[in-house]
Amino acid sequence: MRKFAWFEVFRLLARLTLGRLQRRHVYRRFRRPAKVDRNLVVIGAGAAGLVTSYVAAAVKAKVTLIEADKMGGDCLNHGCVPSKALIRSAKLAHQIAHADRYGLIATPPQLHFGTVMSRVHDIIRTVAPHDSAERYAGLGIEVLSGRARIVDPWTVEVALNGGGTRRVTTRSIVIAAGARPFVPQLPGIEDSGYVTSDTIWERFAQLDAPPRRLVVLGGGPIGCELAQCFARLGSRVTQVERMPRLLLREDEEVSAMARTALEADGVTVLAGHKAVRCMRDGDRKAILVEGDGGPREIEHDELICAVGRVARLTGYGLEELGIQTDRTVVTNEYLETMYPNILAAGDVAGPYQLTHAAGHQAWFAAVNALFGDLTPFRADYSVLPWTTFIDPEIAHVGLNEQDARARGIPYGVTRFGIDDVDRAIADSAAHGFVKVLTPPRSDRILGATIVGEHAGDLLAELVLAMRHGLGLGKVLRTVHTYPTLAEANKYAAGEWKRAHAPRRILAWAERFHAWRRG
Repeated sequence: MRKFAWFEVFRLLARLTLGRLQRRHVYRRFRRPAKVDRNLVVIGAGAAGLVTSYVAAAVKAKVTLIEADKMGGDCLNHGCVPSKALIRSAKLAHQIAHADRYGLIATPPQLHFGTVMSRVHDIIRTVAPHDSAERYAGLGIEVLSGRARIVDPWTVEVALNGGGTRRVTTRSIVIAAGARPFVPQLPGIEDSGYVTSDTIWERFAQLDAPPRRLVVLGGGPIGCELAQCFARLGSRVTQVERMPRLLLREDEEVSAMARTALEADGVTVLAGHKAVRCMRDGDRKAILVEGDGGPREIEHDELICAVGRVARLTGYGLEELGIQTDRTVVTNEYLETMYPNILAAGDVAGPYQLTHAAGHQAWFAAVNALFGDLTPFRADYSVLPWTTFIDPEIAHVGLNEQDARARGIPYGVTRFGIDDVDRAIADSAAHGFVKVLTPPRSDRILGATIVGEHAGDLLAELVLAMRHGLGLGKVLRTVHTYPTLAEANKYAAGEWKRAHAPRRILAWAERFHAWRRG
């Protein structure tokens, strides 16, 4: 035990010495100030920046948070919050139109699109105080409205929105500048016009009715959510995806189910089609696409670009400092850039563009920025869930089958159909499944996919089990309320147990019971 303790002391001293030598080399052209104003400056007040600031302030660090636009970033203002608000309205419209499934009279919903969009903006305003400058100032964080530029590894200059500039010196910096929608360089797209997941909320708030004919470019989660949503609100939607299927990160059967769900709501899905150019002649707008059947011209009233997002990498002084970028800010496993005191988190750092991934990274960024020279922590993405909020929802954590095959990881599959869950039957939501991957002869969870009503919520139990090494046996032994959708997880665990029942012991038990009967 004593030898182990000495080894740890030696390892710590060696790392500190090596780190000091590396820092001396990388910082050699800069002069570090003898005293700084802050322990941490955070650039960007989206999910990553807010959580980073919160964590740092919680451990009594002196923090400045800088935001050039709106507090809350993309998630609050353009992404998660408004999209889920619109999805809920669209789902209710769909339920009204199909009320006969619940024993009621089906009727076309009486839709006033302007009121629907007003509700979306009301919800943004309701959530906004959670991310407001006032709240974070109340936590002891200095919030500056302006555009930040890193002058040197310890100095940030802020062009204040109200005029003037201010320089802040700091021990560490976290870049959390987020990402923006990617707009493909299609000939004619600027003249024809388009909206993105950022601009759609203001643009469509001015409409009295949903677009009559809508084209959605992109078959990822954002494109699928918006395509189904507007189809349910009455638009005639055509979705264009250049790859052969939607949702490429999911297993093929899941992609097929997503396509079936969208087409059932009236979406025309053109997978394997490439957008060629946009055209406009007066009020007539169209897009030319090419697929196996040759070129096809699609007239539309609005075009939504949902083909991905790109990190915001310019205007922050990264180029002048020589900080490496390659689609995102290049960092090591501790989220450090080439300068150990400058870190990055969230969409600007990748590899996942998810709000909860940004919040997860933010903890590592804050702790490593403040204490990393003593005990750094590697960012861990091994148990990272995500959900695509179409109907039915698609939720996924860890490995799916295509991931396991690509990595050559042996696995077994346990599957349970949600159509056998009593609550799902009662709710007329008896569709979907729970699929869990485990190693051969083990109940340890390698990954799980759930397709069905509230799949994102149902997944949480399996995420917890996977995170803390709880196998399917423990899920099976957990009491689940009846009747709930969550029983699907328990039944899936029961399927694993039946498939791995000890046959020899059961045969012996059968003979034992026969003997006891006489």
